[in-house]
Amino acid sequence: MNMKKIHFPGQRETETVVSIVHRHWFNLLSHLFIVFVMAFFLLGSLFLIPLLFPEITAGERFRFLIFLQNTLFVFLWLYGFLVWIDYYFDIWIITDERILNIEQKGLFVRHISELTYGRVQDITTTVEGIVPTMFNFGDLYVQTAGENGRFIFRQVPDPLHLKDTIMRITRDAASGSPKASL
Repeated sequence: MNMKKIHFPGQRETETVVSIVHRHWFNLLSHLFIVFVMAFFLLGSLFLIPLLFPEITAGERFRFLIFLQNTLFVFLWLYGFLVWIDYYFDIWIITDERILNIEQKGLFVRHISELTYGRVQDITTTVEGIVPTMFNFGDLYVQTAGENGRFIFRQVPDPLHLKDTIMRITRDAASGSPKASL
């Protein structure tokens, strides 16, 4: 099996990446759906307003209307960009020594938390609703003995498999098994 070695900033020399997890693609799609619907209405208004109100197409009113629509397009694009940034940069890195939670909030705020397997007390998964059940995504909660109390993996794909992976690594870490069993 030809596995590609993955490295990230702050990775320890003896550490091996087991899995990198992003939110499920449906989470991104559900947020971008709003952007697409609003863009559709804005584009439709470009054609419908002049047809319904021909007096607007003359003079300063039409220029103001175009300015207003362009401004709304810019804000819509910015919202879509922020949704993408939040999706792309929210990441969980599961290694054989720890779990890293990297959460992007806006453009310039990033929270990074770390959890060693010795602190894991309990792991719970929830898959609620028809769509999450059909597409197999949900939340994973890792209860810890640390300061944070709980690590939350929101809207991740296949949370049951992820739970089993973390439980196996936690058991191996507690029993002192070698890393080669991964």
